[in-house]
Amino acid sequence: MVVRKFLAGARAVTPAARGQTGSLLMGPVCRPGPEPVEIRGADCAMRQLHQQEKQQFIKLFEQEKIDRFDERLRVVETFLQTEQHVTASELAALVSENGDTTDAAFVRETLNLMCHFGFARKHRFDNGVIRFEHRHLGQHHDHMVCTKCRRIIEFTDDRLERLQGQIAAAHGFHMLQHKMEIYGICSECMQSRQVEMPLAMARPGEKMVISGFRGGSAARLRLMAMGMRVGDAIEVVTNTGNGQVVVALAFNRLVIGRGLSLKILVQSPESEQHAFE
Repeated sequence: MVVRKFLAGARAVTPAARGQTGSLLMGPVCRPGPEPVEIRGADCAMRQLHQQEKQQFIKLFEQEKIDRFDERLRVVETFLQTEQHVTASELAALVSENGDTTDAAFVRETLNLMCHFGFARKHRFDNGVIRFEHRHLGQHHDHMVCTKCRRIIEFTDDRLERLQGQIAAAHGFHMLQHKMEIYGICSECMQSRQVEMPLAMARPGEKMVISGFRGGSAARLRLMAMGMRVGDAIEVVTNTGNGQVVVALAFNRLVIGRGLSLKILVQSPESEQHAFE
């Protein structure tokens, strides 16, 4: 809740484009002044920035005598044309759509070179998939990741940047770099979500309230023997989607089988509060 309150003034980076993986792929912020400007109003500036980066790429790769220069340049051009968090395989497919045949291994090698020279940045979000995005010098943003639809939302907030610097300074810590990744459920997924649902559908990290039980008396007695009752607040620790669910209840960890987790009904504390208003 503290993060939600603090981010009330945060600015999402636009525009949004939906990629092959269903992620919301957000464009970078153009910063000509103290306030960020959405890329919709700065297409020309962004194209100019990409052209500058392309020229820097050509200069550096020629200087370092990188092999297969022309092929790598086509990969870079395609990468600069997309405002996406892409995997090597996804970028290889985009290159092929432009009429150039290549393979994911070569694209991955080129992307790693781009990371080395500061043209790209590598991310491994919670599902372990490596994705690459543009690295615009002098600009920084953080990410919100929807654990349901895998949407990735970039945002920037000057207050967060200042606060992190102040915290580091208070500890006598010289901060070199940082990143913030907030995992949760995006507004679109929340709108389509059931108010009450089986525990098996809850996402790791969610804090829920037990609202009821399905099944016969045997299942109810078993849950009560574990210490679970209607109205109890729980936190989902682990839920892979096809196995056991681990929850925290009153500082205890409970392991619940998949079948039983389908019989436990839960809802968010906010939903429960609204139900009694």
